[in-house]
Amino acid sequence: MKIQRLETFSNRYVGFVRVTTDEGRQGWGQLSPYNADITAQVFHRQVAPYALGADASDIEALVTLIPEREHKFPCSYLFRAITGLDTALWDLRGQIEQKSVCALLGGTPRPFPVYASSMKRGEITPEEEADRLPRLRDAHGFSAFKFRVGKECGHDEDEWPGRTDAIVPMVRKALGDEARLLVDGNSAYSPKKAIEVGQMLQDNGIIHFEEPCPYWQHHWTREVRDALDLDVTGGEQDCDLTIWRYMIENRVVDVVQPDVCYIGGVVRMLKVADMAKDAGMLVTPHSANQSMVTAFTLHVMGALENAGPYVEYSIEGEDYYPWERGLLRNPLVVRDGAVQIPEGPGWGMEIEPSWLDKADYKVSEVAL
Repeated sequence: MKIQRLETFSNRYVGFVRVTTDEGRQGWGQLSPYNADITAQVFHRQVAPYALGADASDIEALVTLIPEREHKFPCSYLFRAITGLDTALWDLRGQIEQKSVCALLGGTPRPFPVYASSMKRGEITPEEEADRLPRLRDAHGFSAFKFRVGKECGHDEDEWPGRTDAIVPMVRKALGDEARLLVDGNSAYSPKKAIEVGQMLQDNGIIHFEEPCPYWQHHWTREVRDALDLDVTGGEQDCDLTIWRYMIENRVVDVVQPDVCYIGGVVRMLKVADMAKDAGMLVTPHSANQSMVTAFTLHVMGALENAGPYVEYSIEGEDYYPWERGLLRNPLVVRDGAVQIPEGPGWGMEIEPSWLDKADYKVSEVAL
């Protein structure tokens, strides 16, 4: 069974991939979100030429081959593009075997706990955040929540003076002692400041401090991890497996957070999960929007021995991310603080045909 055609449907924010074999079988995947129009160009230039005519059933061989053939481009865009191929081929396999990807990986589709993840920082006051999170808890049953502190790549600055010191105790008071609270620093701090903020987080029962320092400064993050008792976490931006091995072997973080779309798809995410398992570490991935990335992540987490206790679930919706509007015919739904891992073949997700009709279309194919 050979790959005969690879199609992309994209706009600036998100892009889907359809793979068709010489037998006429098809599968759907997704390029990594954000600048997906650029990623689609990379896909057809640097991914499709190696995939066309190749064995559609050997996903790992392709995902290994392409970075070697494109070794002069060890960059994020290449892996964002490979994600489209990887995820489409997993869906294809699921369609053929009439199994969910979760089941293909050895898991069982089931309701999986999610945490309510706030993407807002400058757009929301501490008072507003402390007001909306309990309402979401009451409406959807969330028991864990993540909100943002500091300023993105902030060089020790806050989004505005006093915001972090205000929002942390305010959210804790609003949600009570039983809620599990996580925060994201988005590369905000130097080690000294991160430790100072982390101690305040600990005093308020925060259990997870994500990306406290610039994510590329591994020695800074390790310094913060060594100084604090809460979990210091990170890794969403990283797509190089050598860097992942360094981070895990040197305990740069307590919990690893690969993003299945940024890292290059399921095969590569599983490699990181295996490294983490061997080191006795949990995996709690990054999946911060309502494209197919959350479904991908749920399928993988449903099969991991070292899966963390929850999956990230963006609470912003289409008002904040208007590009999410109309993507999927069967969007995920939170009930009692969990999302059902889709049980249908492959990803079990349906892309809205009217969205595809409006997208920028490109095709690469070969006669077989």
